[in-house]
Amino acid sequence: MICFLLRQADPAYGITAVADGNAALALIAAQPFDLYILDFLLPEISGIDICRRIRETDKIAPILFFSAISGKPDREAAETAGATAYLVKPNDLDSLTETVKLLLDRDSFEPEPMFRPSGRADSAGLP
Repeated sequence: MICFLLRQADPAYGITAVADGNAALALIAAQPFDLYILDFLLPEISGIDICRRIRETDKIAPILFFSAISGKPDREAAETAGATAYLVKPNDLDSLTETVKLLLDRDSFEPEPMFRPSGRADSAGLP
């Protein structure tokens, strides 16, 4: 679903999707990405564990959690693992695409995590 929404928002996005955590780790080990979008709950390996593994080798690329898991401890776990932003499903297309565009804009990218108590991304005018 995320791939469909992002392709509709900007057909120029190069999007790679995987079905489970092991496939994600194999792909991440093979090539770097400009942005990672993770769900909290993934088959085989959690999004939190994948986030930690990404941060072991990539301290710069933004990591966005887009998940139905919305509890404060879960958002804090994502932030501690190295996530840059956290959006709670279901968000509208504008929130997701605006956040992705901001995170991909290297000129305005701020390495500080962007979290708000509501669970939606926040900082520098994010929705």
